[in-house]
Amino acid sequence: MRKDRRRPAILYALLAAGLAVLCASGCSVAFKKPLDDEARKLASGEFVQLSRGMVHYEFAGPESGAAVVLIHGLATPSFIWDHNFAALAGAGFRVLRYDHYGRGFSDRPKATYDQELFDGQLFELLRKLDVPLPVHLVALSMGGAVAVTFADRHPGMVTTLSLVAPAGFPVDIPFAITLVRMPVIGEILIAMLGDPVVLADVKESFVDPDKLPEFEEKFNVPLQYKGFHRALLSTLRHMDLFGLAEAYQSVGAQNKPVLLFWGRKDEVLPFAHSGKVTAAIPHAEFHALDGAGHNLNYENPELVNPVLIEFLRKNAGVAERQ
Repeated sequence: MRKDRRRPAILYALLAAGLAVLCASGCSVAFKKPLDDEARKLASGEFVQLSRGMVHYEFAGPESGAAVVLIHGLATPSFIWDHNFAALAGAGFRVLRYDHYGRGFSDRPKATYDQELFDGQLFELLRKLDVPLPVHLVALSMGGAVAVTFADRHPGMVTTLSLVAPAGFPVDIPFAITLVRMPVIGEILIAMLGDPVVLADVKESFVDPDKLPEFEEKFNVPLQYKGFHRALLSTLRHMDLFGLAEAYQSVGAQNKPVLLFWGRKDEVLPFAHSGKVTAAIPHAEFHALDGAGHNLNYENPELVNPVLIEFLRKNAGVAERQ
């Protein structure tokens, strides 16, 4: 028994030693470019300086429209909303999307990427841009964890929540993620295999392979800049993506209007987890999409946009009634 318990540690040590040798010959992160003013010229939208760094954001829609904020997930930046952004603006909403710290064209500060960082970024961004409060939050995957945490901590700043396959409840963590979260080994793995692993994970989020080439082309642009892998690794280690049951229950008790989407073919956060969200927020308006995967807002906008727009219009005056 004792020998068997030592075996994983020995394997990890051998793996670390082997990868260290490979890394010495040239890690992928060594060839990344700095995210500077010249690089930011490639981005649409605008930039604002916050306390932890420069943040990339974009507005669309009439200034008189109700404010809708789109929050992306763990790895893919704000272009994940490309197929929803214009539709919401065209429906009369004032739509804001932005890149989390460490993603897209936002700065990659040397910080702990946890709830405090992402909650503080959203709070400060709304204040700095003078966004009329309260706002409608629309969030995907890890963005759901950010949105629920924000609504729990700042209930007066949120009118409604629209969640697309949100994180926040326990899931079976893949062995590769377990390794990445380990000290030293994670740094070596992310340095050597970061881009291929991230891209492979992105592909798992899709159902329709025909939509991948366009997505990968967009994804690869910000991927070429330094700091993304470090931010991703820190997020996997420090962001609470699996223990937010109390925050969900708190939001459920607020009785805010909540819309929930989940794809039945989701391979990232399986459809069965939708039951945990609806148990915590029983009044949520739930839409299960047959044939849809994790990035259903990007792959299936023709199904998501009409429902989302109707929900937001129906609840546009909630803040005034509260």
